[in-house]
Amino acid sequence: MQRLSVKDFKAADKLPLVVVLDDVRSLYNVGSVFRSCDAFRVEAVYLCGITATPPHPEIHKTALGGEDSVDWRYFASATQAVEDLRERGYCVYAIEQVVGSTKLQHLSVDRSQRYAVVFGNEVKGVHQDTVDACDGCLEIPQFGTKHSLNVSVTAGIVVWEFAQKLLL
Repeated sequence: MQRLSVKDFKAADKLPLVVVLDDVRSLYNVGSVFRSCDAFRVEAVYLCGITATPPHPEIHKTALGGEDSVDWRYFASATQAVEDLRERGYCVYAIEQVVGSTKLQHLSVDRSQRYAVVFGNEVKGVHQDTVDACDGCLEIPQFGTKHSLNVSVTAGIVVWEFAQKLLL
């Protein structure tokens, strides 16, 4: 199946995307995000606030080693992470349903740009001060009776969209 070793993954070119988790409380969601980020060779995951950090058995249960291959950093707040990313030239989007957000399918990317996406707490979403610090907001259109998706599912969809637009 031509899978990379962790060493080869670390040395490989990455999708120019950082995933930021803002107070994600479920360790299983954190692990699932790591696994998706490994699948698409995401540059890094930033874990913020109450979001747990590896090593942890519950993260490992769903990450299946993705927490070892994908680089990660911890920040006391997602706003600090966004400020760090913006200072380093990243275009940062919060994944939130807000007035004026861009529907994910309408996202236009510049292949010479690096990006970051911020995913929020399972109940409260992305903190407002973090949303305000971002360059914009993206949302996944939904057509059912619910108006939210699980954060790890959302991350998988968003990361795939960036991979399609930046790599394929």
